[in-house]
Amino acid sequence: MLKDVTYFKEIYIACGFTDLRKGIDGLATLVKEQFNLDPFQKDILFLFCGRRQDRFKGLVWEGDGFLLLYKRIEAGRVQWPRTSAEMERIDISEFRDLLEGFVILQKSTIKEVNCKKIA
Repeated sequence: MLKDVTYFKEIYIACGFTDLRKGIDGLATLVKEQFNLDPFQKDILFLFCGRRQDRFKGLVWEGDGFLLLYKRIEAGRVQWPRTSAEMERIDISEFRDLLEGFVILQKSTIKEVNCKKIA
């Protein structure tokens, strides 16, 4: 199911660590209270990862109930963004990159400089 992510209207990823012992109610409460998003949006995928980067959970409201996804990777790990405790929207290609083990949501090392033009 996770290989065909075109089903989802939007994908959000919870950066940082999440306690994966949480179930549907705990993750839905986290989406609502900590990230100020509505977990009852139909076909929106919310992703969470714990300290071990070989497993993660997804939460989706399907209109008639929640679907809780749990994926454990047998060989390797995902490169989950650990820099902050906020929810970031990612696109389908970033989600596929995440499942392939690539790093997503990197901070840029090149900073923009505001220069005044000399006339």
